[in-house]
Amino acid sequence: MQEKLIKFVRENRLGLIGVLVGGILGFAYYHFIGCATGTCLITSKPINSSVYGMFLGYLIFSIFDKTKQQKNSTNL
Repeated sequence: MQEKLIKFVRENRLGLIGVLVGGILGFAYYHFIGCATGTCLITSKPINSSVYGMFLGYLIFSIFDKTKQQKNSTNL
């Protein structure tokens, strides 16, 4: 079980780092900029902006994952 977890983390390390960085930046955006009226869908609650940041962080960091790009190009 532990070996599978270690393998998963090694294979997806950039995506996981992206989730962590995105969550921190999403919360920071809520905290420092936020939404004064409370009607903004993403920035009105810290959980919304953090999850949105995690999603964007994963997408951005996964662009730079060379191992998945090489694996996909060999399967074509």
